[in-house]
Amino acid sequence: MKVWYRVRDLDAGSAFYTGTLGFEEVFRDEEARWAQLRRGDMDIALWEAKGDEGGVASVTVPDVKAEADRLRDAGVEVGVIVELHGQVRIVDVFDPDGNRIQFTEEVA
Repeated sequence: MKVWYRVRDLDAGSAFYTGTLGFEEVFRDEEARWAQLRRGDMDIALWEAKGDEGGVASVTVPDVKAEADRLRDAGVEVGVIVELHGQVRIVDVFDPDGNRIQFTEEVA
């Protein structure tokens, strides 16, 4: 599981998490403007975006399409599956109170 945080400036956000909080940047995608950071067994990701959206938990599953179908059949609100750069499939799922959880599948 990984938690994603929106930041206004990826460089400044990464500098805070690495320099102040002791995380290590283990991956960065300059084009998509996001980075993965790790401290011990905790992984977080930062993505640069405008808006008021806060953090989101991200859970890796072996098959996003199958998980989305299973959850829809169970009456859960499920968003549209998106594939990013041929690397990852993502779908948003919402709990009964509207909290968003992301399910991801690595495809590359």
